Amino acid sequence: MSAGKHILIVDDSPSMRTLLAMSLSAQGHQVDTAEDGVHGLERLPDVMPDLLFTDINMPRMDGFGLIEAVRAQTQFDDMPILVLSTESSPEKKERAFDAGASGWIVKPFDPDRLGAAIRRVCP
Repeated sequence: MSAGKHILIVDDSPSMRTLLAMSLSAQGHQVDTAEDGVHGLERLPDVMPDLLFTDINMPRMDGFGLIEAVRAQTQFDDMPILVLSTESSPEKKERAFDAGASGWIVKPFDPDRLGAAIRRVCP
């Protein structure tokens, strides 16, 4: 297994943040969380994660806005961003990839597939 990564989870659901953090911690990753896109953007410089997980539908700033804002910052322009959402429409996926997302995972997540996605974008 590759070394654990430092991951920032941005999701407005406290239960989803907890489930995801528990799953990723059990896989050896260091995890920080944020409750929406604005909070995630505020935490980014302090956390300096290897990888960002974001939901799409959140208050204050949605996942699309977060991805665009992260990609606008040169120190994070190559950081992998994985979308974890209940959404699965081709239009929303295309919009996320156009904004700079590295991958898309549909909730509910499978821990093994989550680990595989992390290894794929963060070798």
